Amino acid sequence: MKSTCGTYTCVATAYQGRDYVQDITVTTRDGLPGTLRAFAGDYRGSKANASRWRFVVNREIRAYPRLAVCGGLDRGGRVIENHCVMIP
Repeated sequence: MKSTCGTYTCVATAYQGRDYVQDITVTTRDGLPGTLRAFAGDYRGSKANASRWRFVVNREIRAYPRLAVCGGLDRGGRVIENHCVMIP
């Protein structure tokens, strides 16, 4: 498990090794809802009107030398923040 926070969002991921992503959890720091997004490699997921969401990935995603597992927040049709966790 690894997590980090940006200005508006926190992103946490559970992973095995350096290629297998189990899930991505995106949380707003202010507790207000928005459209939450998760992305890593070719995986893309989104959930509207939530302040916290767990995206179940359960797949191998290859990226070298490191994999960026990211979450994003949109509000009012605008991108507020994209924030990433780097898996070594």
